Amino acid sequence: MKLSLPLTPLLLCLFLLLISSLSQLQGLTPKCDDDDDNNHTSTLKVFHIFSPCSPFKPQTPISWEQTILQLQEKDQKRMDYLSSLVARRSVVPIASGRQITQSPTYIVRAKIGTPKQTLLMAMDTSNDVAWVPCTGCLGCSSSTAFAPSKSTTFRSVRCGASQCKQAPNPRCGGSACAFNLTYGSSSVAASLVQDTVTLATDPIPAYTFGCIRKATGSSVPPQGLLGLGRGPLALLSQTQKLYQSTFSYCLPSFKALNFSGSLRLGPVAQPKRIKFTPLLRNPRRSSLYYVNLVAIRVGRRIVDIPPPALAFNPTTGAGTIFDSGTVFTRLVEPAYIAVRNEFRRRVGRKIAVTTLGGFDTCYTVPIVAPTITFMFSGMNVTLPTDNILIHSTAGGITCLAMAAAPDNVNSVLNVIANMQQQNHRVLFDVPNSRLGVAREPCT
Repeated sequence: MKLSLPLTPLLLCLFLLLISSLSQLQGLTPKCDDDDDNNHTSTLKVFHIFSPCSPFKPQTPISWEQTILQLQEKDQKRMDYLSSLVARRSVVPIASGRQITQSPTYIVRAKIGTPKQTLLMAMDTSNDVAWVPCTGCLGCSSSTAFAPSKSTTFRSVRCGASQCKQAPNPRCGGSACAFNLTYGSSSVAASLVQDTVTLATDPIPAYTFGCIRKATGSSVPPQGLLGLGRGPLALLSQTQKLYQSTFSYCLPSFKALNFSGSLRLGPVAQPKRIKFTPLLRNPRRSSLYYVNLVAIRVGRRIVDIPPPALAFNPTTGAGTIFDSGTVFTRLVEPAYIAVRNEFRRRVGRKIAVTTLGGFDTCYTVPIVAPTITFMFSGMNVTLPTDNILIHSTAGGITCLAMAAAPDNVNSVLNVIANMQQQNHRVLFDVPNSRLGVAREPCT
């Protein structure tokens, strides 16, 4: 006997909704505009550099291994840049931000001028200034540049203005302020200007930023930069009344490129249930977001790390920072070796370990990975597997997504990088000098 059950209208609706959702996910096209049904007006969408919404994604498909190796190479340059920021000037000169402009990881859309011109800007917590390529720029590779002549609210910053003194390497060839950034064989020349910058639905009149006029060398900026540091020309300093020096972001996984995260500006709508750790200030590099990492736990065991490897030292620049531009967490060598060895022990000593580029703990068979917990003052962050391992799309290799910091005289920084921050809400509460982390499915 055949039994048939009628589909009620409710079940039919649910069935059709499920089919529709599955079909949308398979051919998912992200909505790239910020002007959607967002409940938080001071919120921008955050896209990975390889997202379909990004013009900077690879023009031709590349393999998973090539992608990881490229990200590693950029991370190495990023670490060199961060190390140079905290290095003693007698050892290495302060870097200009070459690696930031060369290889951003996450981008947001900003609108500049009147009428508004939409530009992509890399969000960066370890840089202060903002800059964009401008029309007529010699050597700029971006196909989209800001056109000052089309904006009725554009103006140059005069040499006597206080902002000119705050620019990097300011100079005055006439009445207008300009500045240069030099690094190796590459250099950027920019004018210091002001115009209305609109973030989400918030217009910010007379925002000060760099208008790039000339770029030489192999590291020309392909897009703009939005500095989220704590310096005088950073976004937080220029919008203190509007955003009260508070922001948070939730970064989408680079494995889910069709999804966007969010950059939430101001104290409104920030998470209430969140644990905090104090922000530390290095007077020699006050823009970086230092925190006190006191220990690291692998599984249930706190690994044995020499105290100097984690200690904050404002004189040498040693310590731990949160950074949005580095992809894979880097620990100074003694700390990394302790974490790596305990990770390998927990996975199993009989399972063969291989390498991939700079990753020295990879496996070609399925593994059960232990959790890794970063233990900060007042706050523990336990990473799920997705924030610890990278897998090839074909499932052929799995690697621990961390590495040792570069082996040079300036290797004093532990960097909590964006892969380990993905699918977490990271809140920067500068007035209360604290940083909070809460689990959140950004994607």
